[in-house]
Amino acid sequence: MTEYKLALVGFGGVNRALAQLIAERNESWKKELGFTLKIVGVTDLFLGCVIGCEGLDAGQLANLPAVKGALAQLPGGDAEAFNEAVIKHSGADIVVEATFTNPVDGEPATSFCRWALEGSKHVVTTNKGPIALHAAELKDLARRNNVAFEYEGSVMSGTPVIRLAKQSLAGSSILGFEGILNGTSNFVLSSMEDGLGFAEAVSKAQELGYAEADPTADVEGHDVRLKVVILANELLDAKLNVSDVSCKGICGLNLSDIERARQDGARWKLIGAATRHADGSVSAHVEPRLLSNDHPLAGICGATNAVSFTTGLLGTVTVSGPGAGRTETAFALLSDIINIHQSVAHN
Repeated sequence: MTEYKLALVGFGGVNRALAQLIAERNESWKKELGFTLKIVGVTDLFLGCVIGCEGLDAGQLANLPAVKGALAQLPGGDAEAFNEAVIKHSGADIVVEATFTNPVDGEPATSFCRWALEGSKHVVTTNKGPIALHAAELKDLARRNNVAFEYEGSVMSGTPVIRLAKQSLAGSSILGFEGILNGTSNFVLSSMEDGLGFAEAVSKAQELGYAEADPTADVEGHDVRLKVVILANELLDAKLNVSDVSCKGICGLNLSDIERARQDGARWKLIGAATRHADGSVSAHVEPRLLSNDHPLAGICGATNAVSFTTGLLGTVTVSGPGAGRTETAFALLSDIINIHQSVAHN
């Protein structure tokens, strides 16, 4: 029976949810997936760090109080976050990176991924920053060290849009895509359709945990722009930088705009899109768009995400599912680990 040792980098909602899944389902995964998972290290800027080469109690970790330096309560724990030590010296086979996204330079997450890959450790991450800004470098580093670099959860959380497109739509000639790639902004627009003003809708999203205290990245489209770069580069063979994608958010929309759209049989959606042109070039943008009610994305409401792929052989193929949520995103990490396991088994 295969056992993978994990080092968790960042221990907010997502990696904590992964620890909970391990505590609850590890035995069933043994039969269902052919492997089990053992956590051997955790590091978090707020909580500190702990290394347990023989294995840490996943349930105990999942229930750890969210107080500063809490990991120091555990044997071998420390109130300081010694990230490099946990990544390099915990004995992990797979480093699970789930820290905050820095859209400017992708740090410190990019360095965390680099340290792991240089040490011949597989990496799975939900972090958009390293992928949108440094994917080519990190993928090359993974190849040179004969390890995997997986990031399914970086775009649509637990909905496997990258893997589905690369595997199930392989050979279909993907020509472009357009998608609702941010659950917060879509929830805000849906709430405005229910009569809330923009500020009220944002406050409601914050109360429900969909929006951060600073919702700028969501409502101004910056989060979607990173995801468009990732999808375009992965699926359309583009080489886009973030600055290549024009970006406009939903802050300028008001209730009058929403009502006029309703009267016209349409809805406003924040759309991230990219198109591959006949000469091979790829253009991409993020903008609020008025969609007629018969458009495949018009009915996507609340915090749900969806992408419509334009293909040469199948026409339009639309995939929808949860684009946020701690358990959903933790599942994306599990799906990446499954992919690593299957790849190792076939080598």
